[in-house]
Amino acid sequence: MYAVIFCGGKQHKVSEGEIVSVELLDAEAGSTIELDKVLLISDGTNIKVGTPFLEGAKVSAKVIGAHGGEKIKIVKFRRRKHHQKVTGHRQWYTDLEITGITE
Repeated sequence: MYAVIFCGGKQHKVSEGEIVSVELLDAEAGSTIELDKVLLISDGTNIKVGTPFLEGAKVSAKVIGAHGGEKIKIVKFRRRKHHQKVTGHRQWYTDLEITGITE
């Protein structure tokens, strides 16, 4: 059984027992959250698709913790002008362990 959820502006395909990294959520490590923006649920033979979300469907998950992603360098360079600017960005993510999918 798997589900497609909408979290942090992105869609994630999840199943029970899987660990997923989503955009940073305001939740403490060890707490349980419910994600109610479920787009699709499939159990192998039956597929339920929402318009855009399924009514009453929820995905429960346990918050493992937060971590920083890979650092990205942004380089702005103008040739022959003695100008170079380097900045960086590091996106933060929350790790979720999917504990249950309910229709």
